[in-house]
Amino acid sequence: MQRQKPLLHADNQKILHDALYYMKMNELRKACLILSLPHAGKKIELINRIMTFIQTGNIRLLPVVPEQSKAKNYPTQPLRPDSLMLYGAYRNDAKTRAFFKQLIGPHFHFTAFGIDWLNEQWLKAKPPTYREFAHYWTTETENRKRAKPQPKDEWMFINFVQHMNRECPSISKGDLMAAWKKTQADKAHCAFELLRSCINQKNNSN
Repeated sequence: MQRQKPLLHADNQKILHDALYYMKMNELRKACLILSLPHAGKKIELINRIMTFIQTGNIRLLPVVPEQSKAKNYPTQPLRPDSLMLYGAYRNDAKTRAFFKQLIGPHFHFTAFGIDWLNEQWLKAKPPTYREFAHYWTTETENRKRAKPQPKDEWMFINFVQHMNRECPSISKGDLMAAWKKTQADKAHCAFELLRSCINQKNNSN
């Protein structure tokens, strides 16, 4: 497939990429519709789909979970250390949390990094056991205590709050929220302007 010339110059790609992380899910879905792209998926998936299309013209679809990771292809898995955590059956519920507290300790809680890892294993067709998940969660929790990783880009609100607290330590909660909403609105406006310019350019080139 011949690579399409990017619809935005590199500087504007960077501006758009940053702005997309500030946008709400309904705004990201609208952005996908403006570009005639599928609008199903998580926030990061929508952002990646938009940017891939802007850069290459290719449409990035949702990843498909392999059959080897799906619960329908296995007997029912009870909550036991050596049972498989399978797509379509695993639940982040109170019963599962209580089981992990028995397996790991009372400090266990559901985390984004744990769910991200589980999804990665499913996509690799390697569903883990509960024991394997517990080992990963314990190891990663200890690593994060030492490294203190930054929040993900898609958690832009947390990044924004941390930045504002560093720059304006005396800012009130009300002023902080007002600044966030204004920044969010400004970023969304900027993103939609860039996306509309992409459509105009694409239409003019056809």
